[in-house]
Amino acid sequence: MPSLTQLIAEELAVPVQAGVSEFAAHIAAQFNGAGRAVLFYGSCLRTEQLQGEMLDFYLIVSDYKTAYGKSWLATWNRRLPPNVFPFQHNGLIAKVAVLSENDFHNLNRPAASAVSVWARFAQPSRLVWCADETARHAAVISISGAAPTLLNAALAFVEREVDVLDLWQSGFQMTYSAELRAERKDRPSSVIAFDPERYSRFGVAALYHTNIANELRSSKILLLPDVDGRIAQEKNRWPGLRRRGKLLTIARLSKAAFTYAGGIDYLAWKINRHAGTQIIIRPWQRKWPLVAALFLVPKLWAKGAVR
Repeated sequence: MPSLTQLIAEELAVPVQAGVSEFAAHIAAQFNGAGRAVLFYGSCLRTEQLQGEMLDFYLIVSDYKTAYGKSWLATWNRRLPPNVFPFQHNGLIAKVAVLSENDFHNLNRPAASAVSVWARFAQPSRLVWCADETARHAAVISISGAAPTLLNAALAFVEREVDVLDLWQSGFQMTYSAELRAERKDRPSSVIAFDPERYSRFGVAALYHTNIANELRSSKILLLPDVDGRIAQEKNRWPGLRRRGKLLTIARLSKAAFTYAGGIDYLAWKINRHAGTQIIIRPWQRKWPLVAALFLVPKLWAKGAVR
């Protein structure tokens, strides 16, 4: 059976549309030679629909000081990662999150103070540009922490046994509840339903790297005696993760008012897309995006994004 790192390396290498790779190279070229890898993920990867959609990229850089010409951007990226920027290229639009190699590695692991990175990279992604083979290997190793972290969290709340796909669904439901997200309640199941065979294979491989003792029997995962108290440890950290996740969402929205050109329009688009609302941004909201964001954030709560 392939190892988790083998599965990740193979998945990252699956080809994408030429326009995506060209866009990724364009993004990497804007950061003073600090680019190490560009990862493509999210709904556009699943549907292969690009035109008229907002593509999602993560740019991994060697360090923030080199990547930016402005020290304040480096400071904000280090203190409240990631920075997020809008990009356009050849008729396509995207949002690009920037992390250093070190932060990307650490935020894909259990010690991360928030779920946002490992929750996303437990899902499929593609390495659409990299500086060299060392950068490619580093991306694989970083992402290899994501699925075990998610499944380990879900294992802590299993009664005795659970199906592999049900464990994934529980994990995604937990991560959505740990952020302010404008997502429909069926979002976790729809993500898995897009490629259940992928989640079965990755789930089996990732279970070898979880901290909570378990045993796979056919498609069922059985919890083993918890002699080290790791289930209680995992359960105890989740209230804090949920509080921090929601506070970080608000903090990042506030930061985006200064770092993301057109950020208030993106926020409205995101809420409309996932929550079925018809928010229209007015001129005063573009002039005062931070104030506007404070009006929009409660709509995330009202649409059931906080669970």
